[in-house]
This record gives sequence, C-alpha cells and structure tokens, in this order.
Amino acid sequence: MRERRVNPVGRAATASVTRITLGGLRLAVLDLEQTANFMIDMVFPQRRTNRPLYLTSANGEVLARCSTEPMTDRLFRAADLINADGQPLVTVSRFKSSTPLPERVATTDLFHVVARKAQATGLTFYMFGADEAENAAAVANVRSRYPALKIIGRSHGYLRGDALRTKVDEINALAPDYLWVALGVPYEQAFVEEYAARLSNVGVIKTSGGLFNFLSGSRARAPQWMQGVGLEWAWRIWLEPRRLFWRYLTTNPRALYLLFNKSRPSVTDRTGD
Repeated sequence: MRERRVNPVGRAATASVTRITLGGLRLAVLDLEQTANFMIDMVFPQRRTNRPLYLTSANGEVLARCSTEPMTDRLFRAADLINADGQPLVTVSRFKSSTPLPERVATTDLFHVVARKAQATGLTFYMFGADEAENAAAVANVRSRYPALKIIGRSHGYLRGDALRTKVDEINALAPDYLWVALGVPYEQAFVEEYAARLSNVGVIKTSGGLFNFLSGSRARAPQWMQGVGLEWAWRIWLEPRRLFWRYLTTNPRALYLLFNKSRPSVTDRTGD
C-alpha cells in the first residue's frame, strides 16, 4: 500500500480528520467515541471507498521503532489514520501542541465501542490473528457479550504461503465491514501492505496488537490508575519481565526524546503527509 501523501483514496477519506505531528508521526486528534464514529461512517449506510481503509495505532514503542527501523516507519506512514494508543503521547501533546490529543484511543477500548455500534447497525466483523486457542476464546467471549454482533469469520494468524493467501481470499469473499488483524508490530502492518489489494471487499482493516489476548481473558489490563498516568508499560513488564524488560528499557527513553524533539506545535496540513 502506498504512503498517504501519494494515496488519493486515503487522503480523501480522512481529509476531515485533524492531525498533529507527535514524535515524528502524524496522529489523529480524535477521542475514542469520535474514532468509533469515524469507523462506522466509513461503511454505513454505505462504504465510502473502493478499497479497505487502513487504521493503525502508535505508542511510545512504535515511535522509537519507526525512528530506527526504516521498514516499520514506512509501514506506519502508509496508514490512512494513526491513533495514539499510549497515555504518554496524550500527556506530552498537551505541552507540545496547540491542539492536543483529547485522550488515549486504546484498541482494547475501541473494539468494544465499535462492537456496540456495529451490533446496532448490522455491520460485520472478521477476527484474524493470535493462535487458535486465543482466537477461539476471544471470539467466544465477544459473541457472549454482544450476541447480536455479526462475526462472520475468524482465523488464527499462524498461516504462511499458500495457506495464508487462500485465507485472505476467503476473507475477501466474506466481505466483512471490519477486519481486525492481531499479529503484532510490525507483522500486522506488513500483512496490510502485502494483502490489502486482495481485500478489496473489506471495509476497514484495523491492526490490533494484543487485543485478542485481552478479549480471551488470558491477559489482564493494567489498573485504571496506571493507565491514566501512563504506566501501563510497567504493568506489562511486571507480567512478562523476560519478554518486555529489555524492550521497554531501550524504547522508552528514545520515545521520550522523540516526543519532545520531533513534535510540531501546531496542527499539520490535513491533506499533506
């Protein structure tokens, strides 16, 4: 998928969304409800574009990785819209921009808002990613919580080669309004780049990170007070120290540097890069 600045479809569909540059990436100045409404408006009562709209999210780790990994940077800049999924980004935006981010838009929260609205309007979900057990448990819990929500398909994300291409074509034939892709950064973004052209019948693709782990119940979210002060990363380290300690030790300082040195004080051009 091409970067937005040379992608007229994505530019036109998101032209009304205000953005600010924070830590080097252009982020949508939308709250949780506004983001969900935007996602609904893109497909209801009819689809606004002839190809899937690509939404992703950025936190401090993403900012740090984009600054050191050219491929990751390219994949994120190809998104039609990037939400801020990190409280530190919201906090710093209040000091660095005349138009700060209104709140954190965590995918784990966004999913439920969109699910409620989709259930009321008859829109459809496909849930792709995680392993088979996590995927099945996540979908079962979502169906229990939203019995009228139309989940028209699901699949684990451990597919490669012909099996993956066959699954992509199957998803396209089902034509879901929303495809939630939970493969982790940057694999889910790379999935969109490689397969978006084969998913022309999909309305919106939303990358989802570890969403299915929370939906399945296998992973607990940080207490609300930790989320509110930007310490969810510390909670995650406490849960998974071997996997996450070094990651956050290396990315957090760089993210702070980028937030204070690669942010613009005013709203960026809505139609530019």
